[in-house]
Formats: sequence, C-alpha cells, structure tokens
Amino acid sequence: MDSRLRTVGVVLAGGVGSRVGLGTPKQLVTVAGRTILEHTIAVFDAAPEIDEVVVLMTPGYTGQVSELVERAGFGKVSKVVEGGASRTESTWRALEAIGPQECDVLLHDAVRPLLEPRIITNCVRALQTHVAVEVAIPSSDTVLVAASGPGGETIAEVLDRSRLRRAQTPQCFRLSVIREAYARALADPGFDRLPATDDCGVVLRYLPDVPIHLVEGSERNIKVTHPVDLAIAERLFELSAATAPGPEGPR
Repeated sequence: MDSRLRTVGVVLAGGVGSRVGLGTPKQLVTVAGRTILEHTIAVFDAAPEIDEVVVLMTPGYTGQVSELVERAGFGKVSKVVEGGASRTESTWRALEAIGPQECDVLLHDAVRPLLEPRIITNCVRALQTHVAVEVAIPSSDTVLVAASGPGGETIAEVLDRSRLRRAQTPQCFRLSVIREAYARALADPGFDRLPATDDCGVVLRYLPDVPIHLVEGSERNIKVTHPVDLAIAERLFELSAATAPGPEGPR
C-alpha cells in the first residue's frame, strides 16, 4: 500500500503583469503556442508525483481559466480559486482551498513556465525527510548592499557570493507547517507593515526553528516579469523543442 501523503501542486497566478506592460494578466500571454499558465499547469499535471493541482487566478479571470483547463484536458486540476490582493493572501486562499487533511504542498509561480520535471521530483523526495523545502540556485552576480547619501547611492557592503542563493519556486511544505506559519503571520498586527515576499520568508519569520532545506533549481526556471523575459522564454521553449528526443534521438 502507498503510504505517502497526498501531494498538491499550487499554481499561483494571481498577478496582473503590470511590469510586462500588457492589458491582460501575463500568465495568459501566449508563448511558444500556449499561454504561460498552460505551460506551467502542464508540468504539474504530467508529474507522476503530483496527485492534485489547485490554481489561484487573478480576480475576474477564473471562468476563463476553468475553460482553459477543461479544453486542455488537465485532469489533476481540482479547483480554480480567485487570488488575493497580495502573494501572501493568495497563498492563504490556496491553503484554505486544499482543506485540513495533511498533505505535501508545492507552491509555484505560474509565470515560471520552464520548470523542469526533475525539480518537482527532487522536491517531493526532499519532503519525505523535511517539512520545508526551497528551490534555489547559486548567485552568478556579485550582490552589493547600497547606502544612500547626499550625493546618491554608494556601496556599503559587498556580500560573499559563495553563500548567496537566488530563490526560485516551487516552495514546498508539509501543509500543517505552512498553515501554522501563515496563521501566526495573519495574527501579527505588524505583518502588513512588513510583509514577507515569499512563503519561505513567512516560515523563516514565524517558525524560526523549522529548517528550510535547499533543492537545486535551474537557470532555465526563469520568472517572466519584464517584456524581455517573454522573448527569453520563447527562445528557451524553441531550444527545448529542438533538443527533445524523437524516434531517432535528439534533433
């Protein structure tokens, strides 16, 4: 008998894409023949480790996404839920939609459509021995701490690049752990004044004794944020298609 916990992939698509400069949510922009959202859902829907997919979508677009899901035949999508005004509110709505039964949860930005299946596999494996997991890659850039002065910004500190990592998604948790972290955050009157930028930040602040295990990400796992990212994503999909194995191996 399979005794593992149910594993739920949450696709967070609540943003409006203002930095991309389009009149539609960026997750509904077409790249390589499909919307960004379809590419992302497809990775989770095809992953054998994922039992269920929940999609959080920008208010006003849930009906359109439900139609997209049905048309594409994404059988693992159980719910399309309206997102909140912030990342943290959208995550909380997702956790509420999942329900109280313990499970493993993978929270992923919808606008990271080039997620590799092996990352999902490694995250699910890591959750067998850890209750919090973050996907990250080493920083290839030197990171500076800036200080403001009368003549403009100056360098205050150069950080040790060998210890720096760039956070990606999915961010993965035992459901009870991430729910407890968010319950504490939402009960904190000061949380709104200094909100966390991601889910691991909530766990780190409100459950500091819970170690967050790192899983290696990928340089291809880019976040589509700016107009140039659309062109980069298009090219990466083209390269993936060109190197995909066929009957006679990679082209």
